[in-house]
Amino acid sequence: MTRHRILSILLLTILIPITAVLFHNYSAFSPVFRARFSQMATTNKSPVIVVGAGLAGLSASYSAIQSGASVRLLERAPKPGGNSIKASSGINGAPTRFQNVEKYGVDTSFWDDTTRSAGVRLNSASVSPTVKRWREELITVLTNRSASAIDFLTDLGVDLSLVAQLGGHSLPRTHRGAGKTPPGASIVTTLLTKLKEQGPDRFQLVTDSEVTRLLTDSNAPKGTVKVTGVEYKNRQDGSTRLLHGPVVFTTGGFAGDTHGLLAKYRPDLDGLPSTNDPRPGAHTILSDVGAKLVDMDAVQIHPTGFVDPANPASPLKFLAAEMLRGEGGIILHNGKRVINELQTREKISNALMALPAKNEDSLRQWDLQLLLDPGATEAAAGHVGFYLWKGLLQKKKIAELDETTRQTLKEYAAVVRGEKEDELGRKAFGHWRLTEEDVDEGEEEVCVGRVTPITHFTMGGAVFNTKAQILTAELGEEQEGKEIEGLWGAGEITGGLHGDNRLGGSSLLECVVFGRVAGEEAAKYRV
Repeated sequence: MTRHRILSILLLTILIPITAVLFHNYSAFSPVFRARFSQMATTNKSPVIVVGAGLAGLSASYSAIQSGASVRLLERAPKPGGNSIKASSGINGAPTRFQNVEKYGVDTSFWDDTTRSAGVRLNSASVSPTVKRWREELITVLTNRSASAIDFLTDLGVDLSLVAQLGGHSLPRTHRGAGKTPPGASIVTTLLTKLKEQGPDRFQLVTDSEVTRLLTDSNAPKGTVKVTGVEYKNRQDGSTRLLHGPVVFTTGGFAGDTHGLLAKYRPDLDGLPSTNDPRPGAHTILSDVGAKLVDMDAVQIHPTGFVDPANPASPLKFLAAEMLRGEGGIILHNGKRVINELQTREKISNALMALPAKNEDSLRQWDLQLLLDPGATEAAAGHVGFYLWKGLLQKKKIAELDETTRQTLKEYAAVVRGEKEDELGRKAFGHWRLTEEDVDEGEEEVCVGRVTPITHFTMGGAVFNTKAQILTAELGEEQEGKEIEGLWGAGEITGGLHGDNRLGGSSLLECVVFGRVAGEEAAKYRV
């Protein structure tokens, strides 16, 4: 910073309060003048460093800037977006203006559904009261701020007007847009655009840059940890650089780290394909400075990843979005349904993986079919069009299906029409409209694709609190004095929130909710 610039800031710092008193109101100054002063004051402080450019990192960056900070966003991949940009089912929120209050009433059950989904890690009688309270406090922040997260995104211009019911939810609360762009891509691209509009003085995105360690203050009081910045390696020129400032860690999970953290914590999942790119998890960077990890063995298996007919042995799969089942789609094994398709991901995956597996080039896969009738196909048109284009779904006339599948469709159609109860317990059927008569005629087209269970999400990560601070405390231990100063986290890198199972639609939600919290807290902390 030049000597002239320093003197200018000092002069403004002295003159503005005096002048404000004379004019009784700082707002009397022109907006251009106020913005210029704010920008000069911001550049006199260290930036907020955000590590990871998925939705949690983007949300943290935007929140930090709105709170008056400048941001340096570091991303190890060549492009931003992470796994968030691939999210296809939507984002949860309740109660929101897009939900059908006339049909379902005001949505007050999101917290209950989330705690129920967390399983024994929250609900077992053996769970200590302090651990239970800690997990419930995180869930309370997630659910109570979900409606404001939807408002925040829609105010930025994201369309979230369609609402579907996913597995484990008691009613529809998962929001997506009416167009063809999947919700993850829509949210990520909108936030990126808004961030780039801030200008280089307020926001800089640096890709191909992998953080290798956190910088700490060697003079911090005994028993405490203070993070002062990061060391990162630029992959384009091979240089190693240092950057100083408060840090928000948003690097995601480790479901794609097959031979690293996944093999360490869940060796039984060896050989399963994944929706995540094969890259190492960054959790050890946090544990190296004293952060505690929790629930690292809690890995979510998504029940439906597409098996590409052109490359069935590929370890990287496209997710068959949960909303396909929410809109009425069914899962078949040898032509028969085997599970209520709106159960939690954990229950569906367990039921499917109990069936005989099919080993293909060292991969463990299952021969299952996802089937959508014309009503479900139309309701999920944006997604289905993409899957058809990729060759992951195929259109078939009912007459082309085998007899067992046709009989299953007739039985399911009778259930949807209310002629009998579903033996598997399904109560909601989305936009399914195929009738028994349609099946007999055989002229209607359905969409069919092969699917298999895949590793998708890791519930485990760094222990954190409701202010998104990363902690050196074990889950349930006293938090006071255990906060790592200058370090926050959000998204899949953190643990303790979801327990045994994450509800569909809550991944994008936690990125927005806790990303915004982390960005705001880091902006307040700047020195």
